[in-house]
Amino acid sequence: MNQLRFDLSDLQAMVAVVEQGGFRAAATALHLSQPALSRRIAKLEEALNVKLFERSTRRVSLTLMGREFFVQAQEILDGVERSLHQISDLSRTHSGQVTVACVPSVAHHFLPPILQRFHLALPRVRVRVADEGAHEVLNIVARGEADFGVNFLGAGEPGIDFEPILKERFVLACLANHPLARRRSVSWDDIGKHPYMTVAKSSGNRLLLDQAMAPAEQRPASFIEVRHVSTLLELVRAGLGAAVVPQLSMPAGATGAMLRAVPLTAPGIERTLGIIRRSGRVFAPAAQQLYEELKAALTA
Repeated sequence: MNQLRFDLSDLQAMVAVVEQGGFRAAATALHLSQPALSRRIAKLEEALNVKLFERSTRRVSLTLMGREFFVQAQEILDGVERSLHQISDLSRTHSGQVTVACVPSVAHHFLPPILQRFHLALPRVRVRVADEGAHEVLNIVARGEADFGVNFLGAGEPGIDFEPILKERFVLACLANHPLARRRSVSWDDIGKHPYMTVAKSSGNRLLLDQAMAPAEQRPASFIEVRHVSTLLELVRAGLGAAVVPQLSMPAGATGAMLRAVPLTAPGIERTLGIIRRSGRVFAPAAQQLYEELKAALTA
């Protein structure tokens, strides 16, 4: 097998060109001259025997092969970085890196005080938070890119251990002056009489809603679909309509004061949040501590 003749600095050059939007900005970010940066890209293209970039006087863009390899280059660089931090953890010193993947509602409601305490206890440990949608959180954990995750998907998945922690109900989010805002509870028939918005089918929350509503003869017809619950809540706050969202996603403070969370009936819907990890994964000391603190906060 022929040896590929490039190194990590060449991969870093390619990633920098994409992330910085061009050769000039990438060269500045890497403290290189533009000719030196171009030589690294040329070396990488020669080693791979593919053209990675399409260049014109106005813009630089990835080729088809370049787009595919860019994802792999990021994974390689991230893997090297994780390995270096894990080696530090194995030395049992209080340093290294912990990566946790979680759905945004957990990141917003639970993580800030936990991370503050964790940093005070272990100031040399770097924490990476992958706050993503439920499907991506599951994928990140399954690929081994996070020490553990907090998610409502993963129970019954091959190669994943799911530890249930917290049951969370879905509520109707609406403005305080909405016709349904003062109800003690609302049914789906009630919701269907008013403008209704929802997340797209790519969302894990939409999957749970569709599964729960499958036996129902009538479902509210949505006139707006978005990808993220946070966007949905902004549209509710703007007065476009109401939406069904997880309780934990409801904002606090001044923004939250404008909204009401009304419990659902007929049917009521819950999701179970749990901590997920790859089966057989053993935590390094720092990851174990963060796991225990997060578990304690979720069960409090």
